[in-house]
Amino acid sequence: MRVDKFLKLSRLVKRRTIAAEMVAVGAVRLNGRTIKPAADVKAGDTLEAAFPRKMLRIMVLSADETELKRGAPSYRIEEEIPLCPDERPW
Repeated sequence: MRVDKFLKLSRLVKRRTIAAEMVAVGAVRLNGRTIKPAADVKAGDTLEAAFPRKMLRIMVLSADETELKRGAPSYRIEEEIPLCPDERPW
């Protein structure tokens, strides 16, 4: 599944366009690498997402679209780091 679609279906981001913009500006990393919005996410991957006030490091539990739409757990938070609004994590 595409990373922007995963962020939307897992409810980390409200809209897919916002998720694609986050990936495009470098606020999302997959397994420690910068990526494009079409990057493939699989179960077991580590995803880091920088939001204005926090950075989340999550473990992807499920990347199956049908399961996510039915409400299956999609991720587990590994680490949550508070950030200052002016601070850039990378």
